[in-house]
Amino acid sequence: MKQKKRPTVNQLQREFYDSKKKNLPTRLWSYLRNGALNRIKKKVGIEADIYKLHKSWFGDLSEKKVLDLGCYAGNSLSFYLAENSKSYLAIDLSPKGIGNLDRRLKNIPGARAEVMDFLSEAFEEKDFDLIYAYGVLHHFKDVDQLILKLKEKLNQNGIIVSHDPLETSLPIKTIRRIYRPFQSDRAWEWPFNRKTYYSFAKEFQIVERRAVLGKTKWTTLLNVLPVPEEKKIKKATLWHREDWERSARDDEYMFSCMHLSMLMQKRIR
Repeated sequence: MKQKKRPTVNQLQREFYDSKKKNLPTRLWSYLRNGALNRIKKKVGIEADIYKLHKSWFGDLSEKKVLDLGCYAGNSLSFYLAENSKSYLAIDLSPKGIGNLDRRLKNIPGARAEVMDFLSEAFEEKDFDLIYAYGVLHHFKDVDQLILKLKEKLNQNGIIVSHDPLETSLPIKTIRRIYRPFQSDRAWEWPFNRKTYYSFAKEFQIVERRAVLGKTKWTTLLNVLPVPEEKKIKKATLWHREDWERSARDDEYMFSCMHLSMLMQKRIR
């Protein structure tokens, strides 16, 4: 009897994001991460700061060839990139996400979206001036293979703007390790550890970086205390400014945070 072929990681990932089917532990994790933390990010302005920072890193797009990597149906900056760049290509594994994005790009000259595996030999396009990877790079288990492919796809002066979760602070590392055996998307979720960060730092010049949710992540604990909302937001805002500034220059402080944005440029050997 012929055995049924097991689905690949790419197939599992595509089905997961298209169906949004999550087991109970994954739903609980999503609630804590996307619920409580996202509320803090919006109230304190963390999310707005991240998008503003990324936009400033893009620079003048008028002559740039842009790759929006692993974008699904795109975020707010996807359309900014599409509208302002010389050429814009969005790729993702999901036909559903790319189909939705492609319909929204149809009236933007030079912009298109394709279902594509970034690591596949079928993806031949290169010489990108900018690769935008929002919440994407940590989906690749083999970091060395990913770095080689990124370098191959960038032009000589190309840059990468990325944003990914960190698994470097003790409380987050502990929680993630307890959660991981039950995680629906564990096959393609590899939050950055110290080794990952320094692998990128070795092969790219990290022009600038900012990390968030260092001290600010503890604001979630204030929610269970009888503290007025105004004082919670004030304290969270002060913590966020400290996270934002200190993470730019202090590695150990950066590693205490939960998410990291980087502006990377290809090193010329």
